[in-house]
Order: sequence, then structure tokens, then C-alpha cells
Amino acid sequence: MYWIRGFGHNVAFATPAGFRQGVAERRMWCHRLSHLQIRLQDLLRGRVTCWALQQLNFKSLFPLAIHWHHTASKSLNCVWRQHTDHFELQYANTVMRFDYVWLRDHCRSASCYNSKTHQRSLDTASVDLCIQPKTIRLDETTLFFTWPDGHVTRYDLDWLVKNSYEGQKQKVIQPRILWNAEIYQQAQVPSVDFQSFLETNEGLKNFLQNFLLYGIAFVENVPPTQEHTEKLAERISLIRETIYGRMWYFTSDFSRGDTAYTKLALDRHTDTTYFQEPCGYNNYDRAVINTVPYDVVHRWYTAHRTLTIELRRPENELWVKLKPGRVLFVDNWRVLHGRESFTGYRQLCGCYLTRDDVLNTARLLGLQA
Repeated sequence: MYWIRGFGHNVAFATPAGFRQGVAERRMWCHRLSHLQIRLQDLLRGRVTCWALQQLNFKSLFPLAIHWHHTASKSLNCVWRQHTDHFELQYANTVMRFDYVWLRDHCRSASCYNSKTHQRSLDTASVDLCIQPKTIRLDETTLFFTWPDGHVTRYDLDWLVKNSYEGQKQKVIQPRILWNAEIYQQAQVPSVDFQSFLETNEGLKNFLQNFLLYGIAFVENVPPTQEHTEKLAERISLIRETIYGRMWYFTSDFSRGDTAYTKLALDRHTDTTYFQEPCGYNNYDRAVINTVPYDVVHRWYTAHRTLTIELRRPENELWVKLKPGRVLFVDNWRVLHGRESFTGYRQLCGCYLTRDDVLNTARLLGLQA
């Protein structure tokens, strides 16, 4: 084993060939140092013109050294370094990387951002795509970036953690459970009482936790009227106007030309697949498949068969008997619904809610929806 010491590190080579490689490497550095010494001596003697000075390529003589900057306070435990194309920060047990354009674009100074409206005043298209900060410094828990035009951006370290890509990956969102009938029944998910739902944030939050967790949730003891059902829906969202109106209320009426208005069974489906913004999958409302060639169509039918088999597995079905006063909320992006055929007289009312408003209500109650 041969050891060569040079420039603050040890290099171990196990073969004479490796030894020759290490010698060659040291000779290369010695050559660079010698060349730099000669050029500096010429500079001191006035032999180097301004043009020649510009030709001195220090980057070619030595690789670019990028140093970590440490905070003065050990308790803060923050280090950062400036790269050519991004800023790297280690703080709160998180390693983060920020593009310089992103940092300039997200400046929260009064001239760049309206804190009352939470809207940008800075024109993003005016930011140089090759922008780099002139200086970076840390004062307590605030980073200061000075840009080429003299503008100063301030960033709180915790704000950077919260809004970084790496920080978002660590963010805990409201959990979702992939369930079947057995899992749901064993969980014994409680329903929420109508009065608690309407009058307390605790009741509403408990309902939304169940809804986000499973994609379905129940409210009990609702007066069986269209007005009370509408009042219930408006507690968490705007009601979406559709071709069926604001609230739909129907009995068996085949003259409506829709299987939903009959006593026939409805297979597993989601609603409004024929809308420009559909809720999901519906086997009944498929249009004629005429936009793809025959070989692709056959692959579609093969995939359709696989999906249908999974959907119709008994263990994946949860059968619930609705009764007057019991309201069921269904997330059409997660859970399909249907019904068996029936006899007799049945009345049903309901509506469609806007997904954004449901999730916003959950967030206002402190849920990570």
C-alpha cells in the first residue's frame, strides 16, 4: 500500500499503477501552482496588461471551492451554501434546495407582495432567469438576499422550511384509509348528530374527519325534508347547480328517461361523467366509443373487464339501508355507489357539492385536507 500526502488529504493506492496515478496528480497540481506563481510575479512587476489579466482563468487552475456557512448560534443548527444555480440550506433537520428565480419571485417585501390581498406585485416575467444574489447573510433566524439591482429579500427560516419542496414532502396530510366492507365495519365509524353538525365546529370537524378518512360519512336525525337536507349541505359547501337543478328530489318515474328514476338496480358508478368536469366513472352513461381504433378499443374492454371484476367483489361492497332522517355523503372521486332493485314507493333528495369548498371547510377547521 502506498500513501501520498498532499493538500490536506490522504490518498491511498493499492498498486504501483495507482501510485503512478497519484504522482501524476501531484505533478499536475505542482504545475498549476508554478504557473500561477509565474503569472503573479509578472503581475507584480507590471508585465501583465489588463487584457492578459482577464485571460487568467483561476477556475481552470483550481476547482471552484464552495464553503458551508455556519450560524454563530449552535442552538440554531443552521448551515447554508451558495451554488452557481441554487441555494442550499440545512435547517430543522431538513436539507432544502431553492432555485434563485424562485427565491426572487417569492419575495415578500412591500414592493413585491401585497400582504393584505396575498397577491404578487412583482412581475415574474421581469425576473432574470439567470439571476444570482450578490450577497447572502443570516441574522438570527432571517436570511437576507441582496440581488444585482440592490433589492433585498428577507426570508424567515421557518417560512422556507414550510414552503420548500422538501418541507412539503414531510408535511402530514389528513390520512386516507383504503378500505373494504370488513375494515369499515370493524372500525365502527360513528355517525354525527344533525344538531351537532349544524351548531358546533366539533361536530362538523368529526364529520369531515370521517369523510376524508373513508370517502363516506353519515349524519343522523335529520328532519326528512328537502329544506333540512339543503341546510345540511350548505353547512360545508356551496351547492352546485346542474342540469338537475340545485336540489334534486325524485321518486320512481320512468318518464324521466333515466335509470336512476326507476325501480331497477343501479350498478356501481359515480355521477356526472358526461359533464365537462366529471366526478368519475359511470358504466351506464358511456357515450359511443368512436374516437380510437379497433385495437385500442379491445384493450379498453380488457381493462374494463378487470376493473369490473374488482368492483363487483362482495368483500369490496358495503351495503347500507337508508331510512328517513339518515343522510349519506359520498366522495365521488373515491367511492362508487349503486342500489339494488326495489318495490314500493321511495322518495330521495340530494345535491352535488363543490369539492374545493368541502376541502376548504376542512382546512378552516384545522384538518390537512
